[in-house]
Amino acid sequence: MIDPYAEDLGLILKASHEAAEIAMRFFRKDPGVWYKNEGRSPVSEADVAIDRLLQTTLLAARPDYGWLSEEAEDNELRLSHRRIFVVDPIDGTRAYVAGRKEWCVSIGVVEDGLPVAGVLVAPALGEVWQASLGAGAFLNGKKLVFDTSEQGAAPLRVVVPDIVIKHMRPGADGAVDKVPGGPSLALRLAAVARGDFDGVYIRPSSNEWDLAAADVMLGETGHRLVDLQGARMRYNAPDPSRALMLAASEGQLAQLLEPFQPAAGH
Repeated sequence: MIDPYAEDLGLILKASHEAAEIAMRFFRKDPGVWYKNEGRSPVSEADVAIDRLLQTTLLAARPDYGWLSEEAEDNELRLSHRRIFVVDPIDGTRAYVAGRKEWCVSIGVVEDGLPVAGVLVAPALGEVWQASLGAGAFLNGKKLVFDTSEQGAAPLRVVVPDIVIKHMRPGADGAVDKVPGGPSLALRLAAVARGDFDGVYIRPSSNEWDLAAADVMLGETGHRLVDLQGARMRYNAPDPSRALMLAASEGQLAQLLEPFQPAAGH
């Protein structure tokens, strides 16, 4: 069977390696850093250099695609494109500038609102994640196979940010084994695809560029990324930010969404 997204996957995989080389040139060498979002979000000179490289390279190869990146000014032009690139030059910039290894270059391709190809390259960890719709997900060339043998085991191992607990019914978080997730949201979601976690709750105000590439890996391993109503994530929306979300296997979604429902009798 011909993979209709193989060429796009090959393109973004090659570009991601070039981006990773830039990132490693700056890594642990005191890159310039400034802050956006009222001082909450760091941006390094590596982020900007990678964004420039990817935008130039990818749009030259696919001039009919739209562009959405954390480090590029957004505009409504992308809404008129069936396919867009969704990019986070460095997911986990705070860890990156601190010299920690848990960060990655994230590149996704979205078609008609659905993620169809994605790459995460984490060079400091020696990890290359890739996936395309219908063709499987891979880590360093090894296919990720979702193991259903542990389905229903309790308690579930779930990443639960503190702010998410405030949205649950009081005490409902006690039903899961809360585990630390690391600074890169994309890598946390990839870890769900690999089976390291049973689920990840995603705090409000994540963005499409945090999610798109890893979402392909989730879908190819029997997982879904949904909102609190269980609706699947859709991309290339006018507003790229999202409310509280959950990534988990199809079989465990209902259990992990239940703490957000009103208690019986209320």
